[in-house]
Order: sequence, then structure tokens, then C-alpha cells
Amino acid sequence: QVQLVESGGGLVQAGGSLRLSCAASGRTFTSYAMGWFRQAPGKEREFVAAGSWSGTTYYADSVKGRFTISRDNAKNTVFLQMNSLKPEDTAVYYCAARRGGSDYTRAPLYDSWGQGTQVTVAS
Repeated sequence: QVQLVESGGGLVQAGGSLRLSCAASGRTFTSYAMGWFRQAPGKEREFVAAGSWSGTTYYADSVKGRFTISRDNAKNTVFLQMNSLKPEDTAVYYCAARRGGSDYTRAPLYDSWGQGTQVTVAS
């Protein structure tokens, strides 16, 4: 497992942007797929974006074209650039890591999770 620490959440007006960061410990970061999930009050945790160890990216339909996942392997960090934010993007955002190479949208397949960072989008 790796230890994950998110940062970059906050309050932003609708239409604005935020960049979330997730710093990972460990020397095998490059072998992990990284994902971002979110959970709004009263709702289940849902998939947002993921990047495989080889660089392939995946996005939920609700964020496609607005959010971008990227990683800096030299810094053991994964990012989520969020543009054109909407009030419905309000949630706690979690970074997650996993080994293996299938179905990156499923939260139970991730074995390391960060503590979460709050994103609030005001209308």
C-alpha cells in the first residue's frame, strides 16, 4: 500500500477552477494506477477520473471535457485539474491507488485511500 495525502480543495464560484493534488509515499508509485472519487452528502462515493500506470486516462461522463487527471512520477504526485466547476461538483474528493489493470471505475478495487479534501462550488 501507499500513503496518500490530498490538498487543494476549497470554495469556488460556479465556472471557476481548482487543482487538487495527491502526494503518495513509497518508491513504487509508477506501478500504481491512480484514481479520484468523490462523495457528496447523502450520496454514494462515485468515480471521477483515473489514470493507469501506462498513462491511459478514464473519466466519468459528468466530468469529461472539464476535468483532467495527470501525474508527475518524479514527485509521486497525481493531480486533478477541475475547470468549469458546477454546484453539483460539490463533494469530498478522494485520491486512491491500486495495482492491477482493469475497471478503474470501481472503488472497491483500490486498496489505498487519502483522507479526502472538500470542494464546494457556490452558485
